[in-house]
Amino acid sequence: MRSFAFYERVSRAFHDYPSLSKVLVLFTVSGGGLVAYAEANPTNGAYAIASSESESKKKKVVVLGTGWAGTSFLKNLKDPSYEVQVVSPRNYFAFTPLLPSVTCGTVEARSIVEPIRNIVRKKNVDVRFCEAECYKIDAENKKIYCRSTQDKNLNGVEEFVLDYDYLVIGIGARVNTFNTPGVEENCHFLKEVEDAQKIRRTVIDCFEKASLPTVSDEERKRILHFAIVGGGPTGVEFAAELHDFVNEDLVKLYPGVKGIVKITILEAGDYILNMFDKRITGFALEKFKRDGINVKTGSMVVKVAEKEISTKEMKTGQISSMPYGMAVWSTGIGTRPVIMDFMKQIGQGNRRVLATDEWLRVEGCDNVYALGDCATINQRKVMEDISAIFSKADMDNSGTLTVKEFQEVIDDICERYPQVELYLKKKQMSNITELLKESTGDVAKESIELNIEEFKSALSQVDSQMKNLPATAQVAAQQGDYLANCFNRMEECEKYPEGPLRFRGTGRHRFRPFRYKHFGQFAPLGGEQTAAQLPGDWVSIGRSSQWLWYSVYASKQVSWRNRALVVSDWGRRYIFGRDSSRI
Repeated sequence: MRSFAFYERVSRAFHDYPSLSKVLVLFTVSGGGLVAYAEANPTNGAYAIASSESESKKKKVVVLGTGWAGTSFLKNLKDPSYEVQVVSPRNYFAFTPLLPSVTCGTVEARSIVEPIRNIVRKKNVDVRFCEAECYKIDAENKKIYCRSTQDKNLNGVEEFVLDYDYLVIGIGARVNTFNTPGVEENCHFLKEVEDAQKIRRTVIDCFEKASLPTVSDEERKRILHFAIVGGGPTGVEFAAELHDFVNEDLVKLYPGVKGIVKITILEAGDYILNMFDKRITGFALEKFKRDGINVKTGSMVVKVAEKEISTKEMKTGQISSMPYGMAVWSTGIGTRPVIMDFMKQIGQGNRRVLATDEWLRVEGCDNVYALGDCATINQRKVMEDISAIFSKADMDNSGTLTVKEFQEVIDDICERYPQVELYLKKKQMSNITELLKESTGDVAKESIELNIEEFKSALSQVDSQMKNLPATAQVAAQQGDYLANCFNRMEECEKYPEGPLRFRGTGRHRFRPFRYKHFGQFAPLGGEQTAAQLPGDWVSIGRSSQWLWYSVYASKQVSWRNRALVVSDWGRRYIFGRDSSRI
């Protein structure tokens, strides 16, 4: 009876105090031990019901893409109140700036990819992944239509539909061929890891073909002519990597082709690396000339045949042809079909990419966000809101604006319209008050008053500084980070908005608008020399910049596994050279 009373008291304690649900029981049998751990649920299944209700209240977030934007968003999302579904045709993140290194074996493909499940598995957010491709977005009904990328589906169903509360589009862009005949059929691209691996195999194939005794000298020259269309960072870096691969490794293995290999860069513009400082552009041209890399600027490719490329001289209009063995097309990016279809649905069919507001929200869709190469921020112009800005600043409704009144909203104006700061920087002015005083013609005057027309005149040139952000990994990663932080503070900022004033409405915006911060850019030029353009108009070229490039690219890897693999690949290449096996 005593034992029964003891167990009855214990049972009542667990019933009254569910926190005692974790029990550790130790049984000893014949000198051995058995440890049992149990976590009991509260009675009548109350916990299970509450958990189910909690799950149903979670907002569903669908993320399209595992590139820079999507992965950055997933890495920085910390609020467990979201249920995240990731959809992408590739189940990994790829460090795309190192793709040119993969083409020549400087870095192995496996070293720059990280499975997306590894990236999100330790998060306290419910994240699930589907290896599939989204082929339709239905913003009106908040659904996306997907198709499995697997060749065989076990249950026979390859297509499925997902609902969402928030949709984050980060599927990047495709290669832009400008409808040039023959490009799709005869050119290599350098956008994905598979592209880099294919180029690597083709380079080795070219050298193997050229080594056959049945090949004529003329045909051997054609086979070993590598044409690169596009003088941007990707094309230039690939040309430099290929030159180093040929001269440091392949000529030792294929001595019979020494002096025959030719590398040509075809650029329709007047310069290569035209987004870099002119000092870098000039140095790159001089170095390539010394290295024997032929750079043809002002040459637009009009047709690519199986063994011949036709170009048009931009100045004279003359058409000429050149034989080639392998061609790599690296001239820009285009919109993916699913995005083009989506833009037609929401009235953006005449645009090149998706237009978003300054908070990365797709215009015309409240709960759809777009990041990275598939979208661009449609920055609102100051002159579109000039009357609203004047009315908001004119607190006494006098019809004139004093410096004191304007100072009350200066921070909000600069935050809402970043082109204002850019214009002041160009004019070498410390603040916008100087701009207003300059417009009156009396800079020394302390107290000024402007009417609406004078105010318009003062800010009439501000919008000339508006610029679209470049389609780079740096921009996409910062956008993903920004949007994740917005999602993390969504509920808090609904109650306490932290953004600038709503000049066309009341109150404030929930969040501060996205601001891109440029940290610099690199252009590896081969021979252990890199050009670096860093903030503050600081340019560095040479071996010191190469070591900076090594440091930055190693630190930017998404995992310690990737860092170790990339660094070890660099060390292996330095000691043993690049591998020329065709696998």
